[in-house]
Amino acid sequence: MKEIGGYIELDTYILPRLHEEAVALNCGRNALAYLIEAKKIKKICLPFFLCDSVKKVCQKYGIHQRYYHITPEFKPIISSLDKDEWLYIVNFYGQVSNEYILELTKKYSHIILDQAQSYFTSPVEGIDTIYTCRKFFGVPDGAFLYTDSQIKREIPRDESFKRMNFILGRYERTASEFYEESYENNKFFENEPIKKMSKLTENLLHGLDYDRIKQTRTNNFRILKKRLNNINQISVSMIEGAYMYPLLIPDAALIKKRLLEHKVYIPTLWPNVLEEVNKDWLEWNYAKNILPIPCDQRYDFDDMNYIISLIEGGVKHE
Repeated sequence: MKEIGGYIELDTYILPRLHEEAVALNCGRNALAYLIEAKKIKKICLPFFLCDSVKKVCQKYGIHQRYYHITPEFKPIISSLDKDEWLYIVNFYGQVSNEYILELTKKYSHIILDQAQSYFTSPVEGIDTIYTCRKFFGVPDGAFLYTDSQIKREIPRDESFKRMNFILGRYERTASEFYEESYENNKFFENEPIKKMSKLTENLLHGLDYDRIKQTRTNNFRILKKRLNNINQISVSMIEGAYMYPLLIPDAALIKKRLLEHKVYIPTLWPNVLEEVNKDWLEWNYAKNILPIPCDQRYDFDDMNYIISLIEGGVKHE
């Protein structure tokens, strides 16, 4: 029986949402798990430069894993695949273009594209593609999957209301007060089964101004690229709706520490890589010395210039 009256809950939002036609799931890891189950994947080829969450999903499902290196431009170095092997490609910082992916489809028929760092890049037709929401918006979970296959069994729906505290808390207080909760929320999904996206997350995603968000991220990325290009040791392409700006510099830890002292938080995106690969590999250098500089919709021209001044001051000092 429908409840009528009483106190008013969160409003229902009806603005257009990106990826409306995709399968809406609870997290990116389970978007991969969905593909493994739906397509009966048994073998996969992964980049060495990769977070351990993807590897853990593959281990959980008993998938045979093989690894490949990447070029300085983040593209895969691989000569061949087995007939039943899937190629897992990560669009690092949005630097791997759809045109390049289309070229790969001429050679490989089984490709999974991870767009966790490129939410605003359109899917490539016929390519199984994963998008995650938490890296771009203030939601505790959520992922979208483009695929031509479906799981036959019934999938339960997730609920998010108990995991909203750290997001609401940071809105009214400081990030440091709620960091532990944010960290625990990330760990929570390690053992979560495949679920449909929660009603709460779906609703929040219908309340966003995607055009404004995309434009703000683009403008901020452009400023960082223009000002930091002269010290960046990798060539970075201009992209729309960027995730973060990847700045590769020697002794990045010293600059990261300087930024932290001024409450500019720079994540270490793939700490597992530092323990899993040789120190003379490109992947180790990238994991150690790429600083992902924030450029999201919370910030503006003045914020970007402030970050740049801290970086330039640290580089000169060192």
